[in-house]
Amino acid sequence: MSTSTTSAPPPGTQDTPPKTRHGPGRPVTARRGWRRALRRDWQLYSLAVLPLLFFLVFRYLPMIGNVIAFRRFEPGGSILGEQWVGLRYVRMFLTDPTFWQVFCNTLWLGGLTLVFCFPIPIVLALLLNEVRRRSLKRFVQSVSYLPHFLSVVIVAGITMQMLATDGPVNHVLDWFGHDPVRFIQEPGWFRTIYVGSEIWQTAGWGTILYLAALTTIDEDLYEAARIDGASRWRQIWHVTLPGIRPTMITLLILNIGTFLAVGFEKVLLLYNPLTYPTADVVSTYLYRAGVESNSFSYAAAIGLFEAIIGLVLVTGANQLSRRTVGTSLW
Repeated sequence: MSTSTTSAPPPGTQDTPPKTRHGPGRPVTARRGWRRALRRDWQLYSLAVLPLLFFLVFRYLPMIGNVIAFRRFEPGGSILGEQWVGLRYVRMFLTDPTFWQVFCNTLWLGGLTLVFCFPIPIVLALLLNEVRRRSLKRFVQSVSYLPHFLSVVIVAGITMQMLATDGPVNHVLDWFGHDPVRFIQEPGWFRTIYVGSEIWQTAGWGTILYLAALTTIDEDLYEAARIDGASRWRQIWHVTLPGIRPTMITLLILNIGTFLAVGFEKVLLLYNPLTYPTADVVSTYLYRAGVESNSFSYAAAIGLFEAIIGLVLVTGANQLSRRTVGTSLW
């Protein structure tokens, strides 16, 4: 019997794997993989062209205009300002008592909106999740969603008509022997009116994300909790809420990032000079200072200050969330 032997090739003649050359930034193979993916799925990548153009034109290019916060801008002159003035406009609003009044009003409205408008969609989603009759569940969802599709102008108009001196609310108060209340003209009522209308308009729509998150929770967890003797409240506390916690944290961080961006349109439509002490916020103050008074550089300085505070808030909330609960946006 003959035994066949395989002789090893001489040294230096073995096939060696091709070497990957590294460019200045990343490997050549990575660039080739990106080009191959772009060539293969160019239809999908083309869908991102319009959104990217939108953000480029309406979000990033306007950032160049922030330079007029440090330059004197005159209508009809250069779009980037006529003369460098440094921090003059920053010092102006830091020493302006009116600015600090509207800044405090913004903090009040933003804080009340966050405290009341953030948890209500969670509670509504949990209640709807417990409803077993599909017809009732769909009816409640439809009724709660409808206000979201109304424009801010219509919502403000309904609010003003309901709370007018001769409106339905004052008619009800008259039946109980109470004198008519001028809700729209009294500064003390504005925050309640704003937050109440915001809850009515946004609570139902906010439940969509939480209801979608509830569908991802494993039913076996509820079964295990029931076997252990957990009640419905215990199941909600130990199973449901931890299951939707990532969604809650993400939306909370986003809401904190827009903490100072209180609804400009609704405030502008609901407030009047009588309610300025509690209703005037940074965005409406910017509108009057920049558009009505033509102080564009001053308004740009305040807007830049507001944007920096929003960036600090969302970054801080993201870091705090990552260290405490392990969930963050980035």
